[in-house]
Amino acid sequence: MRVTYELDPPEAAQALALIESVGRADGPDRARGHVVSQDGSRSVLEFPDANWGGDVTLLVSSFLAGEWADSTAFSRCRLVEAEWPAGLLPGPAFEAPEEVLVGAIVKPSLGLSPGEVAETAGLLAAGGADLVKDDELLGDPPWCPLEERVPAVAAAILPRVRYAANVTGPAESLLRRAARAVDLGAGALMVNAFAQGLGSLSMLREAELGVPIFAHGVGAAFWARGREFGVARAVIAELTRLCGADYVQVGSFSGTVSDTPDEVRAQIRACHRSLGVARAIAVLGGGVGPRNARAQVELAGVESGVMVLLGSAAYEGGSPEDAVRATVESLRPKSAAESA
Repeated sequence: MRVTYELDPPEAAQALALIESVGRADGPDRARGHVVSQDGSRSVLEFPDANWGGDVTLLVSSFLAGEWADSTAFSRCRLVEAEWPAGLLPGPAFEAPEEVLVGAIVKPSLGLSPGEVAETAGLLAAGGADLVKDDELLGDPPWCPLEERVPAVAAAILPRVRYAANVTGPAESLLRRAARAVDLGAGALMVNAFAQGLGSLSMLREAELGVPIFAHGVGAAFWARGREFGVARAVIAELTRLCGADYVQVGSFSGTVSDTPDEVRAQIRACHRSLGVARAIAVLGGGVGPRNARAQVELAGVESGVMVLLGSAAYEGGSPEDAVRATVESLRPKSAAESA
């Protein structure tokens, strides 16, 4: 496992290698981290794969959220690149399609009954959405339980449209909830991967439930937004994909989220670049609607394996069905006459 940090002071690289592996200078060499190279504030470290294997929880505890963040040895420590060993994690179960998809979120986030969620989902699907999903705040509340919500939505949307039910909740019943949602008609599963734990993605992936997984990014910003201590967004996107996410949120170019344009494009590349696993769908979300969806795709610079995700913008002014339809039409290839 090879990782690159932006580190100050640079001479603390050896301390970082110890913190992320054996902890003491007299620890066994077979498990010790080593400094491979340094160039100014950039330090490259290597670690034995056997230290973590496929256990993403321990990997995160070392490289992305380790004790180094608490140490007074560093005034800056930011993970900016990672080289993932082949076969470390399974990656997505489904290959990203060679097209631009449209997704939409059922809003309001909370307070709707199963029938109201289904009615709204039906409108979004009728407008041409490829995927309709729960908000990250809607789990399995007594007033809108999964047991009632999923079959209601499944009956209301077109067969080709996937409904991503949010199965985030108590860890001990995650797989049971997910399997039940699929049985009830969910065409995809969503999990708040950074609140539930990235290991939840691997669990859902390995369960082979036959539907794609949408990894909601709520919580990742606590890693990514710190410029002194943190993790580059592209590294987070790569690890999310490797853990098994078929849909990975990558921010947007709308200005309503903290990702810079370069960070968004880097995350898209992280979803698509060769890692020995299937590509993930890069989800552009945050302030995205019919007025700017085409611009989002143009700024992304790719028209394959990308989804534009409509949230509150689908409900501003008119019907959510009309908003989705306008978005879909804006993304159609222009004819030669229109281009002229």
